[in-house]
Amino acid sequence: MHPFMANVPGYQLFRTFLRIGLLSFGGPAAQISLMHTELVDRHKWLTEKQFLGALSFCMLLPGPEAMQLATYAGWRLRGVSGGLIAGLLFVMPGALVILLLASGYAFYGQVPVIQAVFVGIKAAVVVIVLQALLSLSRRALTGRDSWILALLAFGAMFFIGIPFPAIIATAAIYGYLSTTPGVAVSEHEECGAVNWYETIKTIATWASLWAAPVVAAWLAGAAFLTEIAVFFSQLAIVTFGGAYAVLAYMTQAVVETHGWLSTEQMIDALGLAETTPGPLILVTVFVGFLAGFAQDGAAIAAAAAAMTLWVTFTPCFLWIFAGAPYVERLLAQPRLKGALAAVSAAVVGVILNLSVWFALHVLFAEVGRTGLGPRPDISSFSPLSAVLVLLAAVLLLWFRVPMLVTLLLTAAAAGAAHMLV
Repeated sequence: MHPFMANVPGYQLFRTFLRIGLLSFGGPAAQISLMHTELVDRHKWLTEKQFLGALSFCMLLPGPEAMQLATYAGWRLRGVSGGLIAGLLFVMPGALVILLLASGYAFYGQVPVIQAVFVGIKAAVVVIVLQALLSLSRRALTGRDSWILALLAFGAMFFIGIPFPAIIATAAIYGYLSTTPGVAVSEHEECGAVNWYETIKTIATWASLWAAPVVAAWLAGAAFLTEIAVFFSQLAIVTFGGAYAVLAYMTQAVVETHGWLSTEQMIDALGLAETTPGPLILVTVFVGFLAGFAQDGAAIAAAAAAMTLWVTFTPCFLWIFAGAPYVERLLAQPRLKGALAAVSAAVVGVILNLSVWFALHVLFAEVGRTGLGPRPDISSFSPLSAVLVLLAAVLLLWFRVPMLVTLLLTAAAAGAAHMLV
């Protein structure tokens, strides 16, 4: 066992993370706050410093930071078994719910009243993404350089269509090189000795688990499943900056590059994912299911959803179990912190692109593409959608109504408008 690892009883860990998994609505900020309440305030299993250090480490990693924070906390409290308990309980309740929602959407999404309800959900999604943008910008935009990085990232993605990984890589390199090397903070005594053999064994084990179904699909000649597996594996590697950054990249690729989903379906997927517990990146399961359903019906849809779930979340265990023993050392590197700060600033611009893109497709029925980004057809403007976006903004930003309640209210308002017309 690692020198600073606790040994919380398994049943206590299971009960606590089952509670977190079932109650983790509202996106990454709400989920991290819930974990802080349970792990720091209620059970006092982690100190404030340990929790914030773990969060900083998870923000350095690609993928969903809230799920990785849960896994790290479990690892620290009971080793690998604790990490598995915490990570799986954080993900699986929401995964089951999103799979049921995806099935219902695939079979019944074309019913007129259902389509009307989704008009309200889409309107709320516009404001939800804007709210995430405002929250992140307050933390990430702390100086002139960060504002410039955010604006450049927005322009590069919105007007030119430069891929998300290239934007993030450029920002990270800039942040690393522009930060004075300085002297790393002294290693804390709780870091313990480096065990490279154990680290290499961990990486080999989890990389093999990650790759196994991908290789199996390829050997079986299942071209579509292989394509799904490779794309979402790439997503797991390159998407730094949290759930909304992942969504920005995924939306661009799923809609414009692969053509698996339409813009409207992608916005619906995000809206439904916001109503479920667990990490927001579970929207990948919804996307995989719908892409498979369009390809060849329910059977391939279920296989695509399972593949998507596996290759999205197995890497999270790899990053945590391989990197967790080195958290103190990693957080002591000034240039690494500089790279993270630059990435966070660029992610603000990426999420702004997602916010504008969603808003255009919600407010206008027809949105074309020009050499300088999306261009809406003014004559296709939807007054009802505009009113619903305004309603969602008032509820979320002015009255601070919970996200799930706002989604239900805007959906009900859209459904009522449909019935009255």
